[in-house]
Amino acid sequence: MKHLYSFIILFFCATYTVRAQSFELGTWNILHLKYKYNDRWSFFAEGQLRSLKFYNDFHYYEYKGGADFKLKPNLKFTLGAGSYQTYKEGGDFVLPKNNNEFRLWPQVVLSQSIGRIKIEQRYRAESRFTSNGYRNRFRYRLGLSYPFGKEREAYRPFQFSASNELFFTDKEPYFERNRVLLAFHYKVSKASTLQMGYLHQFDYRINDETGRDFFLIGWFFELFRTTTAPASLDTDIKDN
Repeated sequence: MKHLYSFIILFFCATYTVRAQSFELGTWNILHLKYKYNDRWSFFAEGQLRSLKFYNDFHYYEYKGGADFKLKPNLKFTLGAGSYQTYKEGGDFVLPKNNNEFRLWPQVVLSQSIGRIKIEQRYRAESRFTSNGYRNRFRYRLGLSYPFGKEREAYRPFQFSASNELFFTDKEPYFERNRVLLAFHYKVSKASTLQMGYLHQFDYRINDETGRDFFLIGWFFELFRTTTAPASLDTDIKDN
């Protein structure tokens, strides 16, 4: 545990950004549904709603879906698509919109375990069809998770996760965003997980979706093809 705490402290010290603006906590809300067809294939749907103040000034929502294919236990491929809508600041869903976007994104996730600690690397390439024209974007996320608590029916009820994600484009100045997430997960049952956390992002060249600090809450539901859940449950870092 001492090594885990040291790693977490160093991880966030390396990604901390000095903020010149006043602190304003927004909200980031997630509802995620996953259907596991078999050990290799699964399908998902997700909706998100965000606000720039604490459950006030709602400015963004998205809905998306896709399919996952697990080639190996530590290698997963995803193809997803969705709608991403951003409104102006100053109230709830202020018009005209900053951005009306359809997005298509393939993704690869690599994972490795060291004891209970799970380390993940996520690579995502986004084709963005926006109201301001077509854009490419590339994202890399490094994260870790640690399950704990008394084991219940092949799973532990609690999990801590931390991640840092970088956003790039193929046009100058190339770097767009750095997003850091610290989260706590409570697995209510084999089929549902509650996630709560703090998310901070630093934007260098984003001109649509905004916001720096968020209280994050999410419900994640997992359905199975049969009435009995598999012995090995999904412990991946949630795809926020």
